[in-house]
Amino acid sequence: MPDMSQPELATLAQRLDRPVVLVGLMGAGKSTVGRRLAELLGVDFVDVDEEIERAANLTVAEIFERFGEEHFRDGERRVFTRLLDDSAGKGMVIAAGGGAFSEPTTRQLILSRAISVWLDSDDATLAERATRRDTRPLLREGDPREKLAELRRRRLADYGAAPIWVKSGRGAHRKVALDIAKGIERWIG
Repeated sequence: MPDMSQPELATLAQRLDRPVVLVGLMGAGKSTVGRRLAELLGVDFVDVDEEIERAANLTVAEIFERFGEEHFRDGERRVFTRLLDDSAGKGMVIAAGGGAFSEPTTRQLILSRAISVWLDSDDATLAERATRRDTRPLLREGDPREKLAELRRRRLADYGAAPIWVKSGRGAHRKVALDIAKGIERWIG
């Protein structure tokens, strides 16, 4: 399928009846590609981790350190509930945190109220991207590649519940964003 033209992307954006949520492991490019996809569609972009940090006035790492992962996941679920309950959010691209879709209640919320897209990447790319900054609480101890491989193994079935799967590699973000748009177009029918 050739690239989508700007008029085709605009038509797709008008057809969106719910937000698009990008899910996948840390380093898959959800935030970067999500921004690009939102730009191509002419819709708003929201990074859930940034929303949580703004609400808590703490970084994700600080929330994990002070209150634990369960507390973080609860805040994440509340942010998703707010974003997906907001009727104005139908024309929106949302980047989920890496573990959001593995939490059953959050996953069900996303599956029922959004178009979920699993943004996947190979292990080497994930490790390279995810370790660029020391902001990933789940990668702070041990070998990041081993940790990511373990997370992939544990979360594979969860991510597989997303109706759209797109591979994200080292190529241009625009291409991946267009691949997502094509996947959404096929899914909408």
